[in-house]
Amino acid sequence: MSTQRRLHGRISKVLAAALLTGAVSASALMLATQLRAQTPTPAEPPAPAAAPSPAAAPAPATAGSIPAAEIPFFAEWASSPHANKKTEPFNHWNKEGNIPVECARCHSTPGFRDFLGADGSAPGKVDHPAPVGTVITCVACHNDKTLALTSVTFPSGKKAMNQGSAAICMSCHQGVESVVSVDKALGGLADDTVEPKLEFINVHYGAAGAMLFGAQARGGYEYPGKTYVGRFAHKEPYVTCTSCHELHTVAVKVDDCAACHREVTDKASLRKIRISKADRDGDGDVNEGVAQEVEHLRGKLLAAILDYAKTVNGKPIVYELEAYPYFFYDKNGNGEVDSGEAIFPNRYKAWTPRLMKAAYNYQFITKDPGAYAHNGAYAIELLQDSLNDLGTKVKVDLGKAVRP
Repeated sequence: MSTQRRLHGRISKVLAAALLTGAVSASALMLATQLRAQTPTPAEPPAPAAAPSPAAAPAPATAGSIPAAEIPFFAEWASSPHANKKTEPFNHWNKEGNIPVECARCHSTPGFRDFLGADGSAPGKVDHPAPVGTVITCVACHNDKTLALTSVTFPSGKKAMNQGSAAICMSCHQGVESVVSVDKALGGLADDTVEPKLEFINVHYGAAGAMLFGAQARGGYEYPGKTYVGRFAHKEPYVTCTSCHELHTVAVKVDDCAACHREVTDKASLRKIRISKADRDGDGDVNEGVAQEVEHLRGKLLAAILDYAKTVNGKPIVYELEAYPYFFYDKNGNGEVDSGEAIFPNRYKAWTPRLMKAAYNYQFITKDPGAYAHNGAYAIELLQDSLNDLGTKVKVDLGKAVRP
C-alpha cells in the first residue's frame, strides 16, 4: 500500500469517527471554515496566496470533537496558503453568497470535489456554484477520486497524462487562458490596429503548471514561426510538484536545493542558481542567476510596452501589479502610476494585437514568481520574442542575447 493511500486511510478513519459520533468541530478541523471577510472586493478574484501566511489558531475543540492535534499534518496545512481563511481568494464572493461555477473549482473545497466527481457528480466539470465559507481542506485532496487523478487538461486543450499526484496541483495552478484563447480574441486583426472593444486577456495567477510544461501546455503567447521548449525536466528525483515543494505547507524545499546548488543558503538565494553560461538578457553578465536574467528581460519588456503605447498608439499605458486589470491609461504620460489611475474605470482600452500579445506574456511571467525555476527557458523565450516583436515598432536593445 502506498504512503499516500495509507495517509488517506488514516485521515478517512479520523473523519469517519467524528461523523459517526456527530461531533466534528469546524473550528478544530477547519473543514468547513466560516469566513467573515472584511476585505474589499476587486473586479476579479486573485489566485491562492503566493506565499504562506500564518493561519489563525483554531478555537478549542468542543466536547466530543476531534482535537486538531489528532489530524495528520494539521499544523503544516494550517500554515499554508490553502488554509489562510482571511485572504481574498476565499472571501471574494461573500456578498454574493456563492462562488460561481467558473471559479468554484479552485477557490473552495466543495467546488474542487464537484470538479473531481467526489460529491457523486460527473467528473471533469463543476455543476453548481459553491457556497462561500471554505478554504482548501483535507477532504479536497484526501478522497478516492483525487487519488485516482493522474492527468490534467490545460486551458489550451493540451493534456498531460500520467502525472501522478502532480495532476492534483496542476488542476488549479495552470491559469485560465492560453495562446489559443488570445488568438481567438484577437480574431485576425492587423498587428497595430487599435480595437476599443478588446479587454486585457489575463492568464490569471500562479500558472506554475502551464509554465512548467512550456510548449506542451501552451500557456504563454507563442509567436508563429518560433519554436518553444516543452516541460522543464529537472534531474531526478526533483520532477514533481511535491518533490520541490513541501506536501502540506507548499514551501520550497530549500535544503534539498542546497544539496547540489552550493550558492543556495536560504530561499532568497535560490535566485542565484544558474547552470548555462549563455547570456540570455544581453547584458554581458553570465554569472547572475537565471532569476536575474528573467527579471532584466521582464523590465525591458515593460519599458517597450510603455514606449509602444505612447509612440505607436498615442495612448500611454502604465502597469500596476496589485490592481485589476493591471494595465491602465497613463493620464499624464509620465510613465508612473499616479493617484486615481489604477482604477477599473481607467482600464486600458487601446489594445492592438501586437501590444496585447506582449502584455499577456508580461503578465504570465510576472504572476508566476517562480517562473525562473519552473521553466526559465520558456519564460526567456516568451520575453525575447515579445521584445523582438515590439522591436519592429520601437527601439529595443537585446545586445547579444542568446535565445534558449
